Amino acid sequence: MEEKNQKQPNNPLHGVKLADMLEYLVDYYGWDQLAHRIRINCFSNDPSVKSSLKFLRRTPWAREKVEHLYLQKTKRQK
Repeated sequence: MEEKNQKQPNNPLHGVKLADMLEYLVDYYGWDQLAHRIRINCFSNDPSVKSSLKFLRRTPWAREKVEHLYLQKTKRQK
């Protein structure tokens, strides 16, 4: 793991899977709060991790919002 971080030392998301980010945010906020913070239909209408991941992988602007919220939350905890 240390070797991976040396290749991209300035990328805090290096090695973090999108699924892990989403599961962390859902565990922390829940679907309702997550949908309130990031206005995406897949978070508010019959949400699931599988359908949300499918959408986020195809939609760069939505993925960036999830990554940004994840970074904000994890930086505050450190």
